[in-house]
Amino acid sequence: MENITVSEILEATGGTLLCGDKATQIFDLCINSKEAKEGDLFIPIIGERVDAHKFIENALEKAAATLTMEHKEKNDEKPWIYVEDTHKALQNIGTYYRKKMNAKVIAVTGSVGKTTTREMITTVLSAKYQTFSTKGNQNSQIGVPLTLAAMTKEDEMAVLELGMSEPGQIHTLTTMVKPNIAVVTCIGVAHIEQMKTQENIRKEKLSIIDGFDNDGIIFLNGDDNLLSTQKGILPCKTFTYGTSSECDYYATNIEMKEGCTYYDFHYDKKVEQIKLNVLGIHNVLNSVVALAIAYQENIPIEEAKKTFLEFSGLRQKIYYEKTYTVIDDTYNASPDSMKASLGVLSDLPGEGRKIAVLADMLELGENTNQFHEKVGIFVGEKKVDILVTIGPLSKWIEQGAKTKNPNLEVFHFEDNQEATNWLKKELKEKDTVLLKGSNGMRLNEIVKELLQ
Repeated sequence: MENITVSEILEATGGTLLCGDKATQIFDLCINSKEAKEGDLFIPIIGERVDAHKFIENALEKAAATLTMEHKEKNDEKPWIYVEDTHKALQNIGTYYRKKMNAKVIAVTGSVGKTTTREMITTVLSAKYQTFSTKGNQNSQIGVPLTLAAMTKEDEMAVLELGMSEPGQIHTLTTMVKPNIAVVTCIGVAHIEQMKTQENIRKEKLSIIDGFDNDGIIFLNGDDNLLSTQKGILPCKTFTYGTSSECDYYATNIEMKEGCTYYDFHYDKKVEQIKLNVLGIHNVLNSVVALAIAYQENIPIEEAKKTFLEFSGLRQKIYYEKTYTVIDDTYNASPDSMKASLGVLSDLPGEGRKIAVLADMLELGENTNQFHEKVGIFVGEKKVDILVTIGPLSKWIEQGAKTKNPNLEVFHFEDNQEATNWLKKELKEKDTVLLKGSNGMRLNEIVKELLQ
């Protein structure tokens, strides 16, 4: 963070200085009292379980100043700043700080693929520019302003991930980050319990353009039926990317071999051969939009594509064990990401059996059974030899798979240990096993057992 003063915090938040010196310098923001450092501004957030105001005194043992919404008077050497809402104040500080930065901002949202797309864009832009990027999964109403505060004036590009779980959240984030370029990866059913319909999700995701100035540009996944129709409708310059020649930027001749993906990238009536160190059509799409943005920012494609040779991905990990292969995609799950992972399993070359270990997908709302069943139908259409399901909802995956492919071998377990015991006993040489489920299903426990 470029240092700012308490006086600027007062300007950003409209807060009231209760005590202390307004010339005090601030070098970082902090919401966890245990992580407070010299020069921090502590921002006590009231969460569902904990009100961080009770940790202010602890934070100020190191922090330089604090916000508060529970004190109207205070006598202290260090600055205490009263605000009506500490959460809103954090966002206001993020908005204020963003205006001080010079970087061009690329904002990424979508139901699936945000993180990998963000990292691929960061990778290619780094070929020419000093590029800042969201760290970890700080894409929320709290995470984004903290991310903005980590930028410096030396950053030429910033690739930021914007997430949402309720209506109106993308609008709040985009007006904070003021993107120059936006990407929408796809419209799935994550958070459909809150959003009710995919059309509502699309409306929310596309509100990312609310933060644009007059020259904003948006890139839409042209392979997504809910997004491809929006070109020519949105009030901003719009490009599409995908695997169809109808897109502005697209991939053809996609081939996966020896753990890598190869394809031809079409842009501006030119073609460039691309190699990725990750697998899957979804990663092809992620890389296509990254290359499109690189081209937009005057980075030669022959230079941009070289950066992919060092890119190994963040979420999906493939482990080639002595006897079998493990695809660890246990970070989280939605119907779209399930299908993407199953596509990788199906397309992966190999002589052995292909085994899909799928657990419950959580928080899908009232149609959760149908979403699981549709994933099962997708399993039945792919090159999968054995389906293993874990958890009560996953029985609908089994039902869909057996409906589509009655000959598919299926096994169901109620807990991870039962599934682990079965896998350890049944896995054979040259088999490939995919593990995918929501975080709450803890399939990473099985992965650890298989890799021991």
